[in-house]
Amino acid sequence: MTDELINILYVEDDESIAQVVMMALEELGGFTAMHCDGGQKALDAVAGFAPQLILMDVMMPRMSGPETLENLKQMPEARDIPVVFMTAKVQTHEKEYYRSLGAVGVIAKPFDPMTLSDQVTALWRQAVAA
Repeated sequence: MTDELINILYVEDDESIAQVVMMALEELGGFTAMHCDGGQKALDAVAGFAPQLILMDVMMPRMSGPETLENLKQMPEARDIPVVFMTAKVQTHEKEYYRSLGAVGVIAKPFDPMTLSDQVTALWRQAVAA
C-alpha cells in the first residue's frame, strides 16, 4: 500500500452533489476520482479502478450505502478498502451504526468543498495506520 492517497471511488446518486464532490476531490485535492451513481456500479468498478478509499452516500435507490458496503466486504479485492460515508444522518448513534458496519468514518452533509479533501485524507490515514 502506498503512503499517499491517490485513487478515490465516489458513490453518489445525486448528480448535483456528485459534481461538487468530484471538483473538490480532483481540482482542489489533486486525487484521481471515479464517480459511480449507484452501489452496483461501484461494485462493478472496484476491480478495474483499484481505489484506495471509497467515499459513499448512505441513502441511494436500489442499493443503499450500507448494503453496498456489505457487498464490498464479500469481495476479496475490496474487503480491505476503507469506506467513508457521506450523509446528513450524523447523530452519534447513526455514526456508531455506520462504524459497526465497517466504515472508517462519516462526513456530514452539507460539507465544505474547501476542506473535503483534507477530511478524506485524514480518515484514510487513520484507517491505514490502524
